[in-house]
Amino acid sequence: MKSADLPLLQSVSRPTIHPDTSRAVVSVVRADFAADDYVGQLWTVPFGDGTTPQRLTRGHRDSSPQFSPDGTVLAFLRSGPGAPAQLFVVDAAGGEPVKVTRVTLGVSDFRWRPDSASIACVTRVPEPGRYGTVSGLEAGSEPARRITTQRYRSNGVGFTSDRRSHVFMVAVPDVWAEPVPSAVPSVRDAVDATGAVAQPVDSSNSAPLGFPQARQVSAGDYDHAGLIFSADGSRLLSVSARHLDRDRDLRSEVVEFAVPVDLSAAEDALSFRVVVSENENLSISTITMAEDGQLFLLATNVGISGRDFVGANTALYVLEASGERSPHRVTDPNVIDLDASGGLSVTADGQVLAQNCSRGEVHLVRIDSEGVLDPVSSGAMVVTAHDSVGSTIVYAFQDGSTAGDLRLVGSGSTTLTDFSAPVRQLGVAPVAELTVQGRDGYPVHGWVLTPPGDGPHPVLLNIHGGPFAQYTVALLDEAQVYVDAGYAVVMCNPRGSAGYGQAHGQSIRGALGTVDQDDVLDFLDGALAARPRLDSARVGIMGGSYGGYLTAWIIAHDHRFVASIVERGYLDPERFIGTSDIGDFFSEEYTGTNVEDMQRQSPQAVVGNVSTPTLVMHSADDLRCPLSQGERYYSALKRGGVHSELVIFPGENHELSRGGSPRHRLQRFEIILEWWACFLPSAQNLGSDTAGQPRCDAS
Repeated sequence: MKSADLPLLQSVSRPTIHPDTSRAVVSVVRADFAADDYVGQLWTVPFGDGTTPQRLTRGHRDSSPQFSPDGTVLAFLRSGPGAPAQLFVVDAAGGEPVKVTRVTLGVSDFRWRPDSASIACVTRVPEPGRYGTVSGLEAGSEPARRITTQRYRSNGVGFTSDRRSHVFMVAVPDVWAEPVPSAVPSVRDAVDATGAVAQPVDSSNSAPLGFPQARQVSAGDYDHAGLIFSADGSRLLSVSARHLDRDRDLRSEVVEFAVPVDLSAAEDALSFRVVVSENENLSISTITMAEDGQLFLLATNVGISGRDFVGANTALYVLEASGERSPHRVTDPNVIDLDASGGLSVTADGQVLAQNCSRGEVHLVRIDSEGVLDPVSSGAMVVTAHDSVGSTIVYAFQDGSTAGDLRLVGSGSTTLTDFSAPVRQLGVAPVAELTVQGRDGYPVHGWVLTPPGDGPHPVLLNIHGGPFAQYTVALLDEAQVYVDAGYAVVMCNPRGSAGYGQAHGQSIRGALGTVDQDDVLDFLDGALAARPRLDSARVGIMGGSYGGYLTAWIIAHDHRFVASIVERGYLDPERFIGTSDIGDFFSEEYTGTNVEDMQRQSPQAVVGNVSTPTLVMHSADDLRCPLSQGERYYSALKRGGVHSELVIFPGENHELSRGGSPRHRLQRFEIILEWWACFLPSAQNLGSDTAGQPRCDAS
């Protein structure tokens, strides 16, 4: 595929199964260059033979579908161009959606109450006077922010301490009721019954006309994420961090609110209690509850310091309904790494469904009470989400030929959709798995993609971010675009990556740029030796975030590469502190607190050794690896006489390559290919235009 084919990659959301198990609904979203946005709708996917998926809604971007427990109504989030997502409901059989919320900063998550009469949702609550709460007041004219905490911003969000995420309950409107038309002005509206002039009413934050106001459940200087109701709907649980040291550690808690049946009752403060406290030393990502009241958690143990996150695998924990005070761990994090973002569900027989990460694959598994995993999915794939009702299971997945489809689990496994057919019709390069024995005997696992033809092909060594992340077998737009441009792509999961056990992930703590560098270079050498069609004399290197770190580190120590690309890099550990949204703990936990140790692992400290032509790419609004990281590195390259260029994308954050605006993602690919055409031309990506004129000055 080419970079212009990005709109053909359609991602799918977590599916929701209708309670009668006849069908599922899923959101299908794609990039759109004309709208310069991500657009998509809900699709209904029948389970019967000979049936085909059908588009169910026609919004700009409809996402996060959830059937009501009684199956009569479908709730989802809808966002418009430049507008935040709001909660909508529609007849489960289809029809005109009804808007439920009109909140300033949009809804990020929601959950049905078991009675199907109300919904709990999470929304950021803006401080009065900010974020459009005062009409006409521009951001630059807002009052000064007075900050007393270390954590006050988040990449992709911005300031957070003045817009905390809180939980609300809202009654579900009758989707079959008579529509209420908007009233037009009347002269009589200007005078009340006493003859006085009526005062205007500010309804900017009101609920939709004719529907009750939302009831705020949580309050205070805390954020909330994740929602689950007890089986009887009387209790609502969420993940938060309310303990005193929350600004200095990574611990979280599960809090439980007692919610009234009648949401319009008196506005008394809702009672709450802490169900799982910070004393458990858990960083909790996902919660769910069984019918019998068992509470299941996906969490990582961050130790007695509350900050020990490096290479920590996510495990399943359970809090029994019997009233025990502490959850107990079910799975062994030393060997099992559950996907923190994949969700949890409980089957009718009490087993838990989760997603296990292993060696570049992610599979749906059943977990029994002893922590034993029984695979549900199989083959080379990445399961991204799932849902279950009774014995019916549906999961969303990616593999080497799809960016997202659905599969039904029954007596066998049936693929229900084919949203990536247009991509395959263009041609998808196959991925070849490879394991190389490193210089110290350690096995390094990864993949090689090779263009058609005898070659020899120029090579791009790609390094992933994280570092506790992994390349997978899923269709990767980066690799496909480069192969289409005539490059062989080499990529691996060195020590420090996820998916190979905790010891693998923790091996670079305090030792960045050591065995991880060795693994990447040894894998490259092994791939070059095993694949004669790869040109060992023409190799480029590139990576983003931690991949940018390791690229910058390697080119200061190994000068074999014809050119490099350092993107959104973590380049100066010491100056990362106080500037990054994770700067108060990331550098200290990975590189240590001693200044000399930080310098020993810092690409900025050895930038004077670089002679490789280097393209530095960064986003202006990157709060994870701030722009200053790239600017200082680029400035040092220039002062050292290295052929270099700095590219800054306005309005983008750390997620540019994955979730940036479609036009910027396209331009990013064009700039990357232009750089490689200059220093590492291929037969398909020449260093000169059609008239034979050089496209750049590589001198």
